[in-house]
Amino acid sequence: MTGDTHGIVVRDLGGLAERTAASALYRSVFGYEGPEHAVSPRLLAALHENAGTALGAFDAAGALVGFCYGFTAVEHGELYHYSQATVVDARAQGRGVGRQLKHAQADAARRTGARTMRWTFDPYALRNAHFNLTVLGAAGIRFLPDFYDDGGSDRVLVRWDLDRPDSGARATASGHPTVDAPADARTAAGVPGDRARLRRELADRFAAGGRLVGVAWREDTPGRVSYLFAQDRA
Repeated sequence: MTGDTHGIVVRDLGGLAERTAASALYRSVFGYEGPEHAVSPRLLAALHENAGTALGAFDAAGALVGFCYGFTAVEHGELYHYSQATVVDARAQGRGVGRQLKHAQADAARRTGARTMRWTFDPYALRNAHFNLTVLGAAGIRFLPDFYDDGGSDRVLVRWDLDRPDSGARATASGHPTVDAPADARTAAGVPGDRARLRRELADRFAAGGRLVGVAWREDTPGRVSYLFAQDRA
């Protein structure tokens, strides 16, 4: 499995050295130091052999600049691929490496019979929201408060239709129910009181059957963003 965009090749990780390099890159990008956050190279080998994914992005010199891994899962009879993490070295960001990794992972998922992928993202990180909802076209289907049980890991679970990748609407506030919040260039609701309100309103909107389809800056009110929802089709 390979892909090549602007000199970047995405392929399966091969051997202990590459899997160990991927584990190190994962810790470096996220700034993890504790052993509880480590990704085992042996786990990556097992995923590769058992309908999972462990993919690396390599530059023209053969250096690892990105990595993703995931596994096959089932909910209510739906077979899907769960993408646990995608990381890109800071020196390679802005070159489309993350998107290339996700599409390579989607190709692998299709070969297992999956027609959708899922993963989670931090709903308050605006760059992540833009990438997942606008660039890839995934849709948020569930709000997961404090997903990792560490006191600060609210997440939105997204679903990506692999039969129509990149088909997500480039949503605008017009015609969509919204949840609004103050924001700076990178983060929504940075003040604790604003964060608590946004957290509550997002949870309520998902509980009412909404799907998150975009996050857009409000043109009429500088310094605020709108979380755009559509009604769940299920």
